[in-house]
Amino acid sequence: MTPLKNRLYRLLEDSRGNDHASRLLDRLLIALVLVTVVISILQTVPDVLPDWGRLLADLQLGFGLVFLLEYLCRLYVADLHPPLRRYGAFRARLHYALQPMAIIDLLAVLPLVLVLVLPVSSLPVLTVFRLLRFLKLVRYSPALRSLTSAVVQERQALAASMFIVCGVILVASTLMYLVEHQAQPDVFGSVPLAAWWAVTTATTTGYGDVVPVTTLGKIIAGLVMLTGYALLALPVGIIASAFAQEVHSRDFVVTWSMVSRVPLFEDLKATEVAEVTKLLRSHVVKAGDTIAERGDDARCMYFVASGEVEVELPDETVRLGEGAFFGELALLRQRRRGANVKAITRTQLLVLDAGALQHLMDRNPQIARRILHEAEIREARGRQNVGDIAEEELIQAEALEVPASPEN
Repeated sequence: MTPLKNRLYRLLEDSRGNDHASRLLDRLLIALVLVTVVISILQTVPDVLPDWGRLLADLQLGFGLVFLLEYLCRLYVADLHPPLRRYGAFRARLHYALQPMAIIDLLAVLPLVLVLVLPVSSLPVLTVFRLLRFLKLVRYSPALRSLTSAVVQERQALAASMFIVCGVILVASTLMYLVEHQAQPDVFGSVPLAAWWAVTTATTTGYGDVVPVTTLGKIIAGLVMLTGYALLALPVGIIASAFAQEVHSRDFVVTWSMVSRVPLFEDLKATEVAEVTKLLRSHVVKAGDTIAERGDDARCMYFVASGEVEVELPDETVRLGEGAFFGELALLRQRRRGANVKAITRTQLLVLDAGALQHLMDRNPQIARRILHEAEIREARGRQNVGDIAEEELIQAEALEVPASPEN
């Protein structure tokens, strides 16, 4: 039972780019979410219901059962999450159920229960809950998760910007009431009535149903319009800046963790690893393209940011997936490539040039001493390697559980 539970956890909660089954399951669930949202929209169209109403209802029932099964499975493996393991099985599941994504999963299941207890006249309520399934896509999109995190982190700044917006609307409503209430008592006869005009004007919507007619009123309206652009730019700028910082931080953490796993850099301090990380450059390779050929001069090492590469050694062929690295020994020793390396899928590589690293070592003798000391220790131990491919890189390929391809 335990191996099955562990496999179910990896499929649902611990997916990686090189796990084909998990990737396929994610794509299937994304497709189901999109289809059920489309069906929910079609169920609100009167002309569709006579011919397709029954089929659409059956599909909603089937998809609801799938989402229910997914929710129960996620609860079942919740105690395998590293942060929740210390709570025990029951408390871990309770803590998981209270997390935002678990609550969204529960809302996706609720229509399946509500359809059994609510009358037919409550169809609009069910439609709203079914459309909330669209929020499940946040789980499968790093960009959406980063955007959500950015909004949460800047919630205080956003609240302050909304306070400013409300203040401008209140002032604009009051001024327009004072100027226009005698000329147009039906639309500017009170501050609450004038607030409608202030909201549509400050947000640059401008329906045109309410407009000032006095000269002073038009001047105030012009100022409110100009102020509206600044009001919109304020929260947009806050979110955009926070989102960019969140994406940068996430990419930096992933890159930093890849660099810190390289044996040559494992003894460096965090600040020194960060210095090495800054030297990386991105390189995208198409599926089937050759990255390195046996016998070529080795002047750089590679990190696999996404995708898969195949390393053809003299006696075996291995695959390296996301997070792997190869060519480490090329950085400090004059070697030739000991293997052919080609991309299996579209692959994004992070490249560390030997020249750039040497330049960093020249500027920072402390980093140079640490790296050279590690290189001497490794050579003294007589580690097996083939050209620029070290033993640790082959061991890492096995640790990543990427199935080896048959020898060509």
